[in-house]
Amino acid sequence: MHASAKMIGVVALGLTLSACTTARVGTDRLAEKDPLEGFNRTIWAVNRGADKVVVKPVTQVYRAVAPKPARDGVRNFFSNVTEPFSFINNVLQGRIDRAMRNLGRFAVNTTAGIGGLFDHASRAGIRPASEDLGQTLAAWGANGGPYLVLPLLGPSTLRDGVGTGVAQFTDPYRVCLSECGLPHGVPLAMTAAQVISVRDGLIETGADSFLESSLDPYAAARSAFLQRRRAEILNQESDDAATEAAAASDAEANPIGADTGSAADADAGIPGADAASAPDADAGITASDPAAKPSDPAGSEAPKQPN
Repeated sequence: MHASAKMIGVVALGLTLSACTTARVGTDRLAEKDPLEGFNRTIWAVNRGADKVVVKPVTQVYRAVAPKPARDGVRNFFSNVTEPFSFINNVLQGRIDRAMRNLGRFAVNTTAGIGGLFDHASRAGIRPASEDLGQTLAAWGANGGPYLVLPLLGPSTLRDGVGTGVAQFTDPYRVCLSECGLPHGVPLAMTAAQVISVRDGLIETGADSFLESSLDPYAAARSAFLQRRRAEILNQESDDAATEAAAASDAEANPIGADTGSAADADAGIPGADAASAPDADAGITASDPAAKPSDPAGSEAPKQPN
């Protein structure tokens, strides 16, 4: 009952605040400069070590014993449980059309899809409309702040890190894990299964090969993350026309003056005294990561223009 009341309160708050979305979408200029690179590279090395010793070996065993249809079913399940939080965030952004897609997908996949194991909603033409709190903050005009590599969680920004932390107390799925009276050990097991499923997805999309072929894997991962994240925030479609329209809209909403570095620091509320170097250029990396694809499947929906 307590969890249900909390979720109702969040949705009500979303309906009230959806009018707060601004015409200016937050930028990631400071994240591109990476002022915390030294710290980030340390955490990156720790994460890579943990992945090499624990996460990747366990995932490889999982891939060996579980056939692909079973792994796809697990991935579909974890995608389905994110739909309620995506619904909340679309409401917070005033994107009621996308919020209705979240409800439709959750209803179809939870019932006909047997708890989300099968993605019947996509077959029925209900396209995904994934959103998280970081995207909502960006839609409200919050800039990304510095780029951050989070322990175990990987690439992020200060804005997205805050969104991830708050989500632990507002995401219906996360709230249920902690407050629905599940047997002891189940929440931890579910989290571990989700980590392994995500790692399995990275292997399938060729993320490992991409990093191994890069001169500077850290810089390549940062560039790929920021590109993909920008596409998610703008809800860019994969067709060229929609992508160009999204880019044009973003450029109009976020004009860049002659002094780009100073504008970035000003946007983040930091004095523009230090213009950091560009590690991607120094490393000779050009970002062409397949993982930088927009998360929303191709369609004709216009790019995000918050109300």
